[in-house]
Amino acid sequence: MLFLRSAGPETPEHALWCGQIDPTGRWQEHLLADPTALGSCEVPAAERARRERLRENAAGITAFSVDSAGCRVVFAFGGRLWTVEVDGADPRALPSSTPVIAPTISPDGRWAAYSTGKRVHITALDGTGDHPVTPEDDATWGLADFISGEEMDRYQGIWWAPDSAALLIQRTDETHVPVWHLSDPAHPEREARTVRYPRALSRNARTDLVRVDRSGEHLTLIPWDHDRFEYLARVSWGPVGAPLLLVQSRDQRSDQVLAVAADATTSVLRTHEAPDWIALFPGVPTWTPRGSLLTVEEDRTTDTYRLAADGVCFSPEGWQIDAVLDAGPKDVLATARRDPETLVVVRFPYEGGAEPVSDPLGVAVAHRRGAGRILSQSGLGAPRTLEYRIGDRRATIPSFALSPETPRVQLCRLGPRELRTAIIRPRGRVKGPLPVLFAPYGGPGAQRVLRSDALYWESQWWADQGFLVVSTDGRGTPGRGPAWDRSVLEDFAGTLDDQVEALEHLREAAPEADLTRVAIHGWSYGGYLSALAVLRRPDLFHAAVAGAPPTDWTLYDTHYTERYLGFDRAVYQRNSLLDDAPGLSRPLMLIHGFADDNVTVAHTLRLSQALLRAGRPHTVLPLTGITHMANDPATAENLLLLQREFLTQALGSTTTDHGPEREGIV
Repeated sequence: MLFLRSAGPETPEHALWCGQIDPTGRWQEHLLADPTALGSCEVPAAERARRERLRENAAGITAFSVDSAGCRVVFAFGGRLWTVEVDGADPRALPSSTPVIAPTISPDGRWAAYSTGKRVHITALDGTGDHPVTPEDDATWGLADFISGEEMDRYQGIWWAPDSAALLIQRTDETHVPVWHLSDPAHPEREARTVRYPRALSRNARTDLVRVDRSGEHLTLIPWDHDRFEYLARVSWGPVGAPLLLVQSRDQRSDQVLAVAADATTSVLRTHEAPDWIALFPGVPTWTPRGSLLTVEEDRTTDTYRLAADGVCFSPEGWQIDAVLDAGPKDVLATARRDPETLVVVRFPYEGGAEPVSDPLGVAVAHRRGAGRILSQSGLGAPRTLEYRIGDRRATIPSFALSPETPRVQLCRLGPRELRTAIIRPRGRVKGPLPVLFAPYGGPGAQRVLRSDALYWESQWWADQGFLVVSTDGRGTPGRGPAWDRSVLEDFAGTLDDQVEALEHLREAAPEADLTRVAIHGWSYGGYLSALAVLRRPDLFHAAVAGAPPTDWTLYDTHYTERYLGFDRAVYQRNSLLDDAPGLSRPLMLIHGFADDNVTVAHTLRLSQALLRAGRPHTVLPLTGITHMANDPATAENLLLLQREFLTQALGSTTTDHGPEREGIV
């Protein structure tokens, strides 16, 4: 088993470890690559952008690639290519061009392919040579484009053939994508950074795929109908069958699964059509060892996302598939749920049925290869564990992380729509009713209400400051099936109705809630929802903090926004916050990072400008050098403290009697 782990709870650098279970059943591990011994690490700009798409906060070694035998590993560090043997030999840097981005090892362990951004190179791991296999032109080679990484959960741009003789490589042409300029006003002497941003209702990048042999002498373009299918959503090239592509139309209402022949021609294996949109799932399409095409189908008759082999569903009704982890000879290992509060690792035999592998009342993910399986799971009141199992032997991998106190969480269902809600209470003594702090994400694609302590640590800190913290997953959030997902169609603003419904029924579950003092805060879509709440329902929400809020959806990216709002500008205007600015009557704090290339600071500045023109007082907190993730520790800590002071003043004094140990941030 290979894994990344930091040296301790205050150490952000990840190191590469190898562990195994010996014949006596004892767990043994050793350090394969220590980043502190590899020299300085200046992260190239293209690698920083890739990590931003991944929401990767760690430093050190953040990714690695291993050969099919599990003997040799490659990784990038400091813009260079490194390799290490699993038998414990020291890592060594290989001759390569720079910067080295997203290296991937060949299945036979003899070669590594990587991108420099401009070209893809192949390096022999015996150190005998490095050569380019793609031309240098105005395109980007070997990296996932912005839309693939930000919205499709596809982060790869190079795929090896099973026999290591050829590769599939993505070519991205951003010539027609709008150019945006991101500046740092705190450093006016620096030039603005230019990025290509595919904003809604504008042009996308052109993504092509080429097949090239290892020498780079024969490069062939893979054909498909680009005019109809703009998006390259998935690429799969495993040990069984031809390479598979999933291409998707601009409106996301049509897709095709394509097989790539040896001569690089394509044939259509399966198509899907939908009146609204077709969801994407990690891990599919792929081949099963039996040679069947594995997909996830939207069974709208039973309102279930189901596994299917050659178009025939075999996972049971009611099990909502989340992601495919492995397609084995007898079964498929996937994450799925019968309740949206859980995420369970489940075995789905091809003959039907379902066998949970993890705790059915927790949150889990797994990796499986042959007889080996890694299972990571957590629950409410249960710390996260990482278990390795091979055959009948198993071991728990030790964690060096801190274990915060168990949050005080109550899960409930509120209102006629049975809105899944988490209520987090103070751990100190309470005097009288508590002011309420709503903490939603509340939009499609992400959840805040799951049976895992890790989701509530920050909320517990807020509760310990004297708030009754409430997180509600409204329409469009994962886990409740196709119909629930599609209830946001053309209506982002309607997600506020679910927060209102939860608030109106809150005292059924929390009688101590003071509904005369209700605040709301969130980030990204949660920031949009927070600002929306005080703009459109000031009768119920009395103060808001909106972090990185999308205020004008024409400024957000194509794939996400057009999936839900389509192409009618009138729909975008209905869901915008700008026209609501004159109605602001409650305290509102806007927070935004100037370096954010996902939800750019233009969103906050345009709303602030509209509020200023309307004469409406508000607070803007600019964050210089901060992206969509406020991952600088000092910034993250002080952001919490400043938000606390703002909301405390807006709502009046809080009522929890807590000791000094709860005043700061731990």
